[in-house]
Amino acid sequence: MLVPMRAIPIRVNRQIGMVVFATISVFLAAGCASIDFDYPKIESHALGDTDQTSLGRTFSRVNELNPEDESGFYLLPDGIDALAMRLRLIKEAERTVDVQVYLLKPDIVGKIMLYRLVEAADRGVRVRLLLDDILTSGHDAGLAGLTSHPNFEIRIYNPFYRGFAGRTRSVLTNFGRVNRRMHNKNFVVDNQVAIVGGRNIADEYFDASKDARFSDLDVLGVGPVVTDVSAMFDMYWNHETAVPVPAFAEMPEDPAAELDRIRLDLARSREEALGSRYADALGEQVSDYIELDLSKLSWGPYELVYDSPDKGVTSRKDAAETIRTPLAKTIESAQHELIVASPYFVPRKSGIERFDELQREGVQVTIITNSLASQDQVLVHGGYSASRKKLLKSGVRLHEIRPDADQTGAEYVDPGETLITMHTKAFMVDREKLFIGSFNFDPRSAYLNTESGLILDSKELAEEFAAAVDTALNRRTYEVFLDEKGSLGWRWEWDGESESWDKEPQTHWTRRFSAGFARMLPIRGSL
Repeated sequence: MLVPMRAIPIRVNRQIGMVVFATISVFLAAGCASIDFDYPKIESHALGDTDQTSLGRTFSRVNELNPEDESGFYLLPDGIDALAMRLRLIKEAERTVDVQVYLLKPDIVGKIMLYRLVEAADRGVRVRLLLDDILTSGHDAGLAGLTSHPNFEIRIYNPFYRGFAGRTRSVLTNFGRVNRRMHNKNFVVDNQVAIVGGRNIADEYFDASKDARFSDLDVLGVGPVVTDVSAMFDMYWNHETAVPVPAFAEMPEDPAAELDRIRLDLARSREEALGSRYADALGEQVSDYIELDLSKLSWGPYELVYDSPDKGVTSRKDAAETIRTPLAKTIESAQHELIVASPYFVPRKSGIERFDELQREGVQVTIITNSLASQDQVLVHGGYSASRKKLLKSGVRLHEIRPDADQTGAEYVDPGETLITMHTKAFMVDREKLFIGSFNFDPRSAYLNTESGLILDSKELAEEFAAAVDTALNRRTYEVFLDEKGSLGWRWEWDGESESWDKEPQTHWTRRFSAGFARMLPIRGSL
């Protein structure tokens, strides 16, 4: 039988490739610990008998004065306010604190938060911390030390393999699983008060970093909404994707000794932070929340929306309930106005077409996202930039955040080359409905990560959000437009000053080149 000469090297190359891949996989596996998804864990749930706690007594008074199907809400746009509220609530906790978050960094804010959580656990409060595994690498000993506390339990969502090249092995052998991350951000104390929104636990989200600041938005809720948030937390906490630390981590010989080390480190960090301008400002805000001004709560109907944790299981992802359905329904209800704020905005063809349809139906669509100069993810900007001309041609108003925009809280941190990045994930419909949560308008939030948030049926809060946008647009953003030749342009006008650009403003050519190169990559579905 005659064999075509070009077929031989192709077949040999494939065989060599398979051998090389198998060899690399075996080599990586030799130094990696496995993950025991069947590791025994005790199912636990929110506590229902907390009405007689201090927070329970505080909020019962206002709950009784409002309809049973409504909850009270308070927006937290200021970073220092948002941290002060969390710290104050942890200090008030008597029974339980539940924290679900994408990442928690061991920086100033992260250590302040852990200090308060350990302090709460020491006085008998049950602490449940549910973390994604995106930034825990190298911190297994600390996780093990914290979980050695009888009142402090940590579970990690979809963990990566540990050991030599563990993450590389995870990507090579189990990419479908580890590419699915838990992006939710929720916080509940004594099953009486909840905070839902977009903030992770790190300096940049609470105005404590001199290098980067993320403008963001949370909402505090009391009333029936807290029970709903707790039920969602329990669903994730008890799900197979939430794994106890010993099931995957490289455990220290003496976890209790590691807890002692953590206590010393947290206490030392706290002492170092005390006396700073930021700590003084934070302390003042915490004091202001000693007596919560309940008259500031806005009451109304709501819908808690979230992905099923099954979205993180490759074999069940297609059947999992998704946040996309209620979000799309709310957007479809728009009659006059839609304002979308999304730091990572990567609309697909169907999304661009729907925005065009809304414009033709008489709905003015305004989109606010990061500029190339303020964007912390250049790949995302590459995925977004291709949509700009199509959106503008349909009449969509497009605004991009300036990297030097002013931000509250900046005066409390030593000045540096600070990059302002918008991290708020929200949209407003007809100045009557407002969504706040963790969901970005990109394929990753839609199809890969798990997300959560609140749709508030509140004209008062929708108006508050819209007023903040109206004030900020001219001052803090570039308006993107098409010139007479159909080319992109950027302009800024504020307080008698004006500037215009014919290329991405306040950027170096190397950053523009990187974004242009990213635009050509076939990765939009994963952004």
